[in-house]
Amino acid sequence: MIRKHTRNKAWNEIKTNDSWAIFKIMGEFVNGYEKLSQIGPCVSIFGSARTKPDMKYYKLAEKVAQKIVDHGYGVITGGGPGIMEAGNKGAHLAGGTSVGLNIDLPFEQHDNPYIDNDKSLDFDYFFVRKVMFVKYSQGFVVMPGGFGTLDELFEAITLIQTHKIDKFPIILVGREFWGGLVDWIKSTLLDTFKNISEGDIDLVQVVDTEDEVIEILDKFYDEYNLSPNF
Repeated sequence: MIRKHTRNKAWNEIKTNDSWAIFKIMGEFVNGYEKLSQIGPCVSIFGSARTKPDMKYYKLAEKVAQKIVDHGYGVITGGGPGIMEAGNKGAHLAGGTSVGLNIDLPFEQHDNPYIDNDKSLDFDYFFVRKVMFVKYSQGFVVMPGGFGTLDELFEAITLIQTHKIDKFPIILVGREFWGGLVDWIKSTLLDTFKNISEGDIDLVQVVDTEDEVIEILDKFYDEYNLSPNF
């Protein structure tokens, strides 16, 4: 009987805490919407927090960000080190909008110094942060990364595939990194198991240079308007 009472008390406390958490979640949404609705057209750059400044993909991400700014877009990253820092650095050096959507993590994550002072947002909830990326990005540029990068990538693909959001460019940078994954998607998901449609392959494009990235973005937005995705 004591155990049952204790268990019920704990469960009630959980329900109470969950109810109050709703207000914190709402606060993150409201703050994100208010700040990001003012930034104008931006492209998100994703990639590993573990990429060091002397690595080639850090340098390439910086060049990609500079090219994106030169063509009239701002840059959004996850706000941390590695590829995220490179993206914000490139945008900052090019004089463009540099946004950081930081997440509180026990490792890896800390604000990088290249985010605009009024465009650094902190999140406790991954799902709120992901909504901000998708809503206010005119494209995803995905550099080599780990599970977090893959999470953002497949979230965007799924939302576009299921028509929950408008289509926008998803660009994978680095054929040596992404080639195996793309081959597996084609051979296993499509050809062998028929788990996706033929046209789903076209939702992503693989490139190697900053010029290819901007060519895809500019070509896409010659046909479509720049606006939030939902």
